[in-house]
Amino acid sequence: MQDIAVIFDMDGVIAHTNPYHAKAFEVFFDRHQITYSDSDYIQHINGKHNSHIFSHFFKRKIHGDELLTLEDEKEGLFREIYQSEVKPLPYLPEFLADLHENGLQLGVATSAPLANMDLILDTLDIRKYFKSTLGSENVSLHKPHPEVYLKSANNLAVDPSRCFVFEDSFSGVTAGLNAQMHVVGVLSTNTKDELPPCIRYVEDYKNIKAQDLLDFMAQHVV
Repeated sequence: MQDIAVIFDMDGVIAHTNPYHAKAFEVFFDRHQITYSDSDYIQHINGKHNSHIFSHFFKRKIHGDELLTLEDEKEGLFREIYQSEVKPLPYLPEFLADLHENGLQLGVATSAPLANMDLILDTLDIRKYFKSTLGSENVSLHKPHPEVYLKSANNLAVDPSRCFVFEDSFSGVTAGLNAQMHVVGVLSTNTKDELPPCIRYVEDYKNIKAQDLLDFMAQHVV
């Protein structure tokens, strides 16, 4: 089964980090005297790259060294808050082991910095399952652009039409669809109605198996 890949987003898909990102942004925005509403948070933070987030809330284009400085500040706050709280979505380790045992190629494709990914993959001891791990530093175009998923497929030597994507955000699901991949919606952050159409939706990994993905591929892809 080396010609089938499963690519995971990280925040809200591997680990339920979003509440801790919210805490980090709360501290960050207080430091910079930025006000925001719940609708701002939902529309301009969830699933978005920091370049979009900072440009929106600072009300000007944030890029270059200033982007790196602000990103280091906010993501450092996140890691400080989250490092003692790292845990996977329920049944994720079992699902990863099942996928690996069935020969599927696995990757991570996140909009988060590599330091965040390192913290989570290494704390959970699941890096061993992934042959491709891409973060925000590895792409120039961010979700909903499909670059990170197309690069992941290339790293795994699997055609995009034979890739599954697990995503929890609107922009992430859109990126997977833009890559012409089969997207499973993870309902940790949004409801089914808040996401673009996916082939399936899961709240955690208890009731999904490698065989489900193999059966889907056999039935839908020549």
